[in-house]
Amino acid sequence: MKSKYFIITVFALLLSSMLCIAQQQESKPVKLNKISDNIYEVLDGKGARSGVFIGDNAIMVIDAKQDEISVKQTLQEIAKISDKPIKYLINTHSDADHVTGNQFFPASVAIISHKNCRKEFFHTKRDGSISEWNKPELLPFIPAITFEEQLELYFGTEKVELLYFGVGHTTGDLVVYFPDQKTAFIGDQIFTARPQLIHAYKGGNSFEHVKTLTKMLAELDAEKFFSGHSDMVDRAGIQKHIDEMKILQDSIKSMINSDKTLDDIKKEYDPSQGMLVETIYTEIKNDKD
Repeated sequence: MKSKYFIITVFALLLSSMLCIAQQQESKPVKLNKISDNIYEVLDGKGARSGVFIGDNAIMVIDAKQDEISVKQTLQEIAKISDKPIKYLINTHSDADHVTGNQFFPASVAIISHKNCRKEFFHTKRDGSISEWNKPELLPFIPAITFEEQLELYFGTEKVELLYFGVGHTTGDLVVYFPDQKTAFIGDQIFTARPQLIHAYKGGNSFEHVKTLTKMLAELDAEKFFSGHSDMVDRAGIQKHIDEMKILQDSIKSMINSDKTLDDIKKEYDPSQGMLVETIYTEIKNDKD
């Protein structure tokens, strides 16, 4: 009997230890990673990677993290490097890990997004449920300034460009571009450590995604690209992603033309690619119909 209780006790201690480790990992504090004299990447906390730009006369934050603690930590870290006011908060798109934190920024901060992104705040969720952004108390934290193709912001001597190249991950993904530094923040328009996410329920499309990134490379002379869930990539990294997407699309199209079912096609790929494979399959089938 003692042996039985000993095993139970040891199991409980191991489970408690695992839970503590998980909680520590979840609560890893926000930190700023300096990538130039006045641009920082915001890492850790809850939510996607984001950015901070310290202008001559004001500060701009790119994406808002996902909870109040992470926003507070972000603001505290910014205060350590500058006492300038935060003037703008840019939402690169409408996913929760990029925009939930909007509501915890000072009311004086102007929130900016692409016009499609603002519409997607009100879009039903993936499971069909109503978006919480329809609640009246959250309306002040939805983008108040939108644009269609390009918006220029000036911070004293430096210009920042907000650009839209088309549909991809969603219908409202924008690029924050610093032309003087050839640096761009592109939200979730590229994943390097996992398969690309395409939110079809928000109008995202993998084939348009390829066109959008191709256009971005053609029209921007950016050399560094920062995103929500990957390390920095260069132009070659973006092109590699485009090429891999095209190969995957062509392969799935070929199997569809050979009358293979979705289940048959999924078996040809790693399970982690299942969602992207299904998205591409559905796009091709819908286009043929």
